[in-house]
Amino acid sequence: MVRLSFAGHDFDALPQGALYWPMRRALLVADLHFEKASWFARGGQMLPPYDSMATLSDLTAIAAALDPVEVWCLGDSFHDNAGCDRLGDEAQTRLRALTAATRWTWITGNHDFRARADLVDRCGGAVVDEALVDGLLLRHEADPAETRPELSGHFHPKLRVRLRGRSVSRRCFVASATKLVLPAFGSLTGGLDAAHPEIVRAVGREAEALVPVENRLLRFALAA
Repeated sequence: MVRLSFAGHDFDALPQGALYWPMRRALLVADLHFEKASWFARGGQMLPPYDSMATLSDLTAIAAALDPVEVWCLGDSFHDNAGCDRLGDEAQTRLRALTAATRWTWITGNHDFRARADLVDRCGGAVVDEALVDGLLLRHEADPAETRPELSGHFHPKLRVRLRGRSVSRRCFVASATKLVLPAFGSLTGGLDAAHPEIVRAVGREAEALVPVENRLLRFALAA
């Protein structure tokens, strides 16, 4: 883990794309996209059906290592409203054990819990549209007009650079003075270039891509 300071709070950034908030013993993740492969399969596009278990394995390992009291999922945790129903028995058991062991909160995204969330099985936990926690707004998508400090997901940012003649891609955080965008944690999520105009529009031209490696946080300016 690498220390990351934002809006007067200290966090630990994990290379897997999660964020740990020591003061609150809180784990934050974004864009898990559980059951994305099965959603595509319903439309005839067959993908290996292992994405949910892979994501759950990573999430379970981090939770076991950090022992958080709170877990905040910043939207698009399932690829659609029925994602929890399609989870296999083992995956459901593991996810329900996680949500039961902590104060677990699902923040709504553009994919999940969009309609009648009170009637949708979300495998435990509470559902909110957004939350204000110790002065920080937690929501799914950054609002360019928001002046309060905000943590979000949605864009799946990745840093792409060329090294020794080949392109290298790495999930990254994107941060400005008032915006902190988490990378997608899910195993089947892809990513948008951190310097993409939509990300720059959302967070501002002064933003940086942050890549945690070993004991350092590498910083890359997004816009000249």
